[in-house]
Amino acid sequence: MRDDVFPHGLLLSPVRALAWADAPASVDALTVEALGDLFGTDPRPEFLLLGTGVGLRQPPRPFVRAVEALGIGVEAMDSRAAARAWGVLRAEERQIVAALLPL
Repeated sequence: MRDDVFPHGLLLSPVRALAWADAPASVDALTVEALGDLFGTDPRPEFLLLGTGVGLRQPPRPFVRAVEALGIGVEAMDSRAAARAWGVLRAEERQIVAALLPL
């Protein structure tokens, strides 16, 4: 991402990176709607890599159930770990998306 700064978070798909302007203030407020059209990629992503900020926070169960109902898994970890995992998984050409909350 060069030296760009994304103070509100970042949404990643295999074809684009977007500033997450509508990012929730905390993981607890996370909704599927807050992710916009992140799941609209073709092929459908295997899972959402969720970066929860400075530390690991479990996303709300209703959010996880809603994403899983779309046939997409959810893997939560702190945002630094999620950014590292993104690089490894995309190098393997895995079809994933990511939502990274700010540090």
